[in-house]
Amino acid sequence: MNEKINVAIVGYGNLGRGSELAVNQQKDMHLFGVFTRRDPASITPLFAQTRVYPDNELADLKDQIDVLVLCAGSATDLPEMTPALARDFNLVDSFDTHANIPAHFAAVDAAAKAGGRVAIISVGWDPGLFSLNRALARAVLPNGTDYTFWGSGVSQGHSEAVRQIAGVVDARQYTIPVEAAIAAVRAGETPELSTREKHTRLVYVVAAKDADTDRIEREIVTMPNYFADYDTSVRFISEEEMASEHSSMPHGGSVFRVGKTGLDGQNAQVLEYRLALQSNPEFTSSVLVAYARAAWRLSTEGASGCRTVFDIAPAYLLDMGAAEMRAELL
Repeated sequence: MNEKINVAIVGYGNLGRGSELAVNQQKDMHLFGVFTRRDPASITPLFAQTRVYPDNELADLKDQIDVLVLCAGSATDLPEMTPALARDFNLVDSFDTHANIPAHFAAVDAAAKAGGRVAIISVGWDPGLFSLNRALARAVLPNGTDYTFWGSGVSQGHSEAVRQIAGVVDARQYTIPVEAAIAAVRAGETPELSTREKHTRLVYVVAAKDADTDRIEREIVTMPNYFADYDTSVRFISEEEMASEHSSMPHGGSVFRVGKTGLDGQNAQVLEYRLALQSNPEFTSSVLVAYARAAWRLSTEGASGCRTVFDIAPAYLLDMGAAEMRAELL
């Protein structure tokens, strides 16, 4: 492929800025531009040459764009945005509401097939790379047990949930894996671990002046679906400390499968895949951009419909020829 892949980014928050960086690292890609619901004049992109468009111009430019990278939220945006755009564009998204992935896939698949386009959904590191590693591990070790640990890192969704509490000015929530649980799994044991035994949560809160901090802490640690099932610590800090110590977005985690092989299953085999990320959105964006290449390549081969990471051969992700891959990576 001699011509560069024309990539457009839809949305310009943390994930959009990360995608702008990622596309500019790819030799076979050109950033067509960023599309936003905000006033384009209010956006200052990271690169001076990045063009910013209002999102209502996207449809008029579809013949000039090879693939979209959707940088929007899973709660309300992507369930509507991805199917709506998949009829006219090849695209990738990072939809991460695990329980709703089957329904999201069905809606996107119907739209992409109707338009003859390729869409790859739920791309990132979990779901995404972690999902792929869970699948590979299970294929290799069918007699085994899976474990996934997240952190240490900032959970943006949990942080936002805390910020909705009355009297909270700002908050950061860190998910922290229990080291004793990781050590047991890494040693080849297969413990049955409860939610509380796998992770703890640490919340840093900036409270409003004269706010009832006892009430805020009580509301946090008893919040269903977020904190009630975990050992949670709450620490109140100043706005200055929040800005200086908690402005970055690190994250990561590990996927394990402990399998048994041998005539009597006497040999423990431990497969571990680990990520340690200084910037969660920049890494997630880098994964999205690699799969954007795959979506475009599949489209040029005449494919259509929805895909997940399980369906994409690694060769489609790399800006390398087959002979080069065999020589350097095999």
